[in-house]
Formats: sequence, C-alpha cells, structure tokens
Amino acid sequence: MIPSFAVERTQELLFELNELFSAKGGSASGGNISRVPRVPVFIDSPLAIKMTAVYRQHPEYFNKETVHLIKSGDDVFDFPGLKMTATTEESKAINDIPPPKIIIAGSGMSQGGRILHHEIRYLPDPKSAILFVAYQVDGSLGRRIQKGEKEVKIFGQSVPVNCHVENLSGFSAHADQPGLLKWIAGSKQGGKKPEKVFVVQGEETAAKTLANLIRDNLGINAVAPQTGENFEL
Repeated sequence: MIPSFAVERTQELLFELNELFSAKGGSASGGNISRVPRVPVFIDSPLAIKMTAVYRQHPEYFNKETVHLIKSGDDVFDFPGLKMTATTEESKAINDIPPPKIIIAGSGMSQGGRILHHEIRYLPDPKSAILFVAYQVDGSLGRRIQKGEKEVKIFGQSVPVNCHVENLSGFSAHADQPGLLKWIAGSKQGGKKPEKVFVVQGEETAAKTLANLIRDNLGINAVAPQTGENFEL
C-alpha cells in the first residue's frame, strides 16, 4: 500500500516504477530483465487517473530526461502490469488479485479516500507493507501509523497494525529553509518587499524557526499563527 497525493506525487511514482520495471540489462541466459520483479500495480484513485491524463497532454513541462525517454518510445506513465481502477467495482476487484501487488491510492495522509479500505484489509497482515512517500502531518492517521501505533481506528473500526511500515522521504516537493528564504527575499511588488509573512505549514517548532529566520535575516515581520488566531489585513 502506498498512500499518495493525486497531483505530482502519483505521477512521480509512476515514472520511478516505470524505470524499475523496464528491462535494463541482460540476464545470464541472454534475455532482458527488469531491475525489480514485475508485479501488478494499481492506481486506485479517480482524481490521480484524471490528473495523469492531464500530465500526458502537456509534455512541454517535462524535464530533459523525461522528454528523451518519451522520444525514444518509452511511455513514462504506463508499463506492463499497471491498471487504472477508476470505478468502484474495479477498486473492489483489486481484492481478488493474489499477492504480490502494489496499490497506490489517496489520500496521501490516509485521511480519506480509497486507501482507507485497503488499510482495513491489509494493515493487520504481517506479510503486507505500507510505504509512506509523503509528509504525514501530526494528528493524521498516516502519522499515527508511521509513528508505530499498533492499533488505529478507521470508519469507527479498530484495526490492528501488523504490517511492515516503511518511509521514503526523498519525494518531498517542499522547499527547505534556504530555498524559502531565497524565494521570500526575491518576492517584491512595486519594488517593495512583503510587509508581513505568515508561516502556516509545517511542524510548530519548524514554523516558528522559519518565522524567526525571516525576521532576523530579511528584516520582514513574520509570524507562525496558532490555531484560532485572527489577523486583520
């Protein structure tokens, strides 16, 4: 199971899986083999399926590596064993496919969507695994599983967590502190720098640290709002 955001993250995963499943070298018998064993892969998210179609329509935004792959005949968003399950019936039919298999579904933090139905089924299975490729905000179901809770509630049902829990942080799409500071420093309108910056995303400690850096390094008023705070603009 891979909880994933429908926009960008799922498409990145498809690109990487296509690379892993592609034949990259010869076997001892002279045939081509993929870098990992090929298994069925399901994109079980109607929104992710629609967004992948949008990506296909705009190759002008791809990087040079992707453009080169497409021109060489490689469909970076499709490979043998991949199935897009748009309908509810197709989603339910995934249960009938014997393992091993990979299920990519939203939401990215397990706060809703079809991934919840798969988690009810596979979290108790010690032979299964859940792989987090997105940031899990504090308090989310994904974060609780990620932190090692042995039992969680989904749709009011207590679900034991016996499966393997894995994390892959390399897919983060957020700028780090230096990147954000550089972006804010270059943000000017009419030649004037911003009057105030609100840091509204991230862990509390990290948000406060960034707000302090904005004030100290850039001389711009910055605040990390607390829940329930009001500001008049």
